[in-house]
Order: sequence, then structure tokens, then C-alpha cells
Amino acid sequence: MATTKRIQLEPAWLLHSRDFRDSSRIIEFYTREHGRVSLFARGVRGTKSRQAALLQPFVPLLISWSGSGDGGSFSTAEPNGPPVAVSARCLMSAFYINELMLKLLGREDPHPELYALYGQAVAALVQVETEARGLRLFEKRLLEAIGFGVDYGRVVSTGDLVEANQYYHVQPGRGVLGVARRAEGDGVYLGTCLLSLSLEELADDASVLAAKRLLRAAIGEALEGRPLATRRVARAVRDANQDKQETTP
Repeated sequence: MATTKRIQLEPAWLLHSRDFRDSSRIIEFYTREHGRVSLFARGVRGTKSRQAALLQPFVPLLISWSGSGDGGSFSTAEPNGPPVAVSARCLMSAFYINELMLKLLGREDPHPELYALYGQAVAALVQVETEARGLRLFEKRLLEAIGFGVDYGRVVSTGDLVEANQYYHVQPGRGVLGVARRAEGDGVYLGTCLLSLSLEELADDASVLAAKRLLRAAIGEALEGRPLATRRVARAVRDANQDKQETTP
């Protein structure tokens, strides 16, 4: 007779939850040793539930469950540190990180290094000033963890080091293809920006903006055409704010 697997006090972050029946939820967690797991949490929506306040995004947790990581039964959670006080202006970025984790990581495919990187990325969203750099570094490291990382410091075909003052063609999923004759055009980047991303410096606005373009294209390749809801919502909010400004007397 097979025994039911029981996991006790596993470090985890809550990525997403949805209501299930009257008082339960289906919750997606990212755990340090077991990767992404989807668990049924019964009775956690009631007013008497002690777990409801804990089962929120951006709260480091220790969770216990039984069964597999795909449809197992959630048992309990306790705090593993204080909640991360994500800035209100950075909340969309925080949910964007969660959506990337959900769409790019398979269930029960552990990447222990990503558990720590996720915590660092969310911590960078406490302040608007560190938001952009934190997002770009997380995107780069996430892509590397799932096999979509490229070397932005070398030319693919020759192995030559990228030169700071030269422009290069870059293709998502392949890397730096070669020297560009012009500074303009899609897929063309200045060497200093490529080196800044390769070394994870991103100390200036130009490098951060170039990294955003590069990594957005790379993430698009990894998603294979699947849309991101957080990007759609962010665009809608931005457009609404622009319309409001235009109609303000």
C-alpha cells in the first residue's frame, strides 16, 4: 500500500490563488526544494480561518502539505519572516514577477536558486528607485535557470568579446550575432549596454532600458506567444491615465 507523501514546513512564496467552492482555494506556491506546487486549501476563506491573513502574496511562508505537488492537500502555513512591503507603485511589477514564475516554470521542477532570487526581486520592489534594475536582473536569471539564457558578452559565431563602443545585432534565444553597421534598427544594441547586462551592473538608465528591450524579446521567445495578463493591465492603466491627463482642464 502506497504511503502519502507529507512535506513539513517547506519555505515557500504564494504566487496565485483562486476560489474553489464555498470556502476553499486552489493555491500556487513556489517552494525552495519542490519548485512550483498547486495545492487545495480547504476552509481557508472563512472568517474564522487563522490561515487567511497569512496566505497572501509577498509573505515568506513555511508550508506543509500531503500528496503530490499537483493537486495535493494543503495542511498549514506559518510565517518565515515579515511580509515584504512592496511599494504601491511597484505592485504591478510584483504581480508580473509572479506571472512569469507561473508561466515559465513547470510544476515540481525545483530550482532552489530561484527561491532566493525571487525574494531578492520582491525586496527590490520596496522602493521605486530599485524597481527597474531589480526586474531586469530577475528576468535575466530566470531565463538562465530555465535554459533560455545567452551570453551578452561574446559574439556567438566567433567567440570574440563584445567591445563597449561597437554596435551589435542581437537575436532573442541566440545572443550576439555580430557587428552592426548602423546604430539604428530593431535588434541593434551598443556594446556597453550588452556588457552591463552580462556583468549584471545596469548602473545607468541607458543600460537598464536596453536590458528591458533585450529581455522582453527573450521572454517572448520563452513564452512561445502566450500573452501576459499583467502587461495587458499595465497598458490599460497607462492609457487610462493618459486619457485622464488629456481631458484635465
